[in-house]
Amino acid sequence: MAAAQRAQRGGLDIYLRKHPRDWSAEDAKQVRNAMSTTTGSQGGFATAPMVAAEYVDTIKGYGWMRQVARQITTATGVDLSFPVSDGGSEFGETMGQNASATDLDPSFQSRAVPVYKVGSKVFGVPIELLQDTQLDLVAFIFARARSRIGRTQNLQFTVGSGTGEPTGLATAAGVGKVGTTGQTTTIVYDDLVDLADSVDEAALGMPDKQGVEPVAEPGWMMSQTMRKVVRKVKDSSGRPIWTPTFDDEPSDVGVSKGRLLGHPVYINNDMPVPAANAKSLAFGNLGSYLVRDALELVIFRMDDSGFSLKGQIGFLGVARAGGNLLDTAAVKLYQHSAT
Repeated sequence: MAAAQRAQRGGLDIYLRKHPRDWSAEDAKQVRNAMSTTTGSQGGFATAPMVAAEYVDTIKGYGWMRQVARQITTATGVDLSFPVSDGGSEFGETMGQNASATDLDPSFQSRAVPVYKVGSKVFGVPIELLQDTQLDLVAFIFARARSRIGRTQNLQFTVGSGTGEPTGLATAAGVGKVGTTGQTTTIVYDDLVDLADSVDEAALGMPDKQGVEPVAEPGWMMSQTMRKVVRKVKDSSGRPIWTPTFDDEPSDVGVSKGRLLGHPVYINNDMPVPAANAKSLAFGNLGSYLVRDALELVIFRMDDSGFSLKGQIGFLGVARAGGNLLDTAAVKLYQHSAT
């Protein structure tokens, strides 16, 4: 860890452990170097870029959607849109000698990726832990905030409405196949084939259309509940279509588990479970979903009587992130039948 980063982290540690009235002149200097502007009168500080970057790095490895999505970090949370253009239906032409070329200008659209604020909820830490100099308090606070914020963000990246929260994958993608009547909680082999072939093969190419190497191999995304359904699907000869792999056992989130019709399966338990009209299965180039983190992390420390009476100090972490599917042609959904 670089000296500047260690100094900033040390300033954050002082801020987390001590009330401002107990800071020495040297403590105050370290805290000022580790924090940027204050957030009103509520005792919160925005962490300096190096400290915020450390937090962003830890949260990037958290959650099922982050395991397959492209991820970027911006210095602020200002509005940001990405130009997208689908040239999958465009062709060139054979030209005769001295003939003029035909015009065909590409069309561009703009896909907005705004960021939204998510808080960790307030949690108390016993004073004894704050006084224990052996505890890496910064790592502890980051880890607790990360897990709470990460779970919330993953849910939003998966099924978020796009109003007051990110646009989720299952919200932005179009339906590639509606289940046949009677498939309200199940799926048949033919419907899986139809869903896979509803995505243009060009959209599954590597690198993807955006010119950036995908994070994960194109494949399927589903919950464990849906995986249980798919594992029971058999071909016309009565053989399961699920192809197990050597690591087809419970393990870390986001790890590909088995293959289906030749493509890897990614588990995301925030995907809808099988039900009438539910969109429980996604297929395609999942790396076309973009997660954007704003390099702005605010930490609040609360010393009010509600905590002090319990021998605790309260903490709240607030982070901002957004997400959207940049190429809607690259991912399609299976929707169960209504009846």
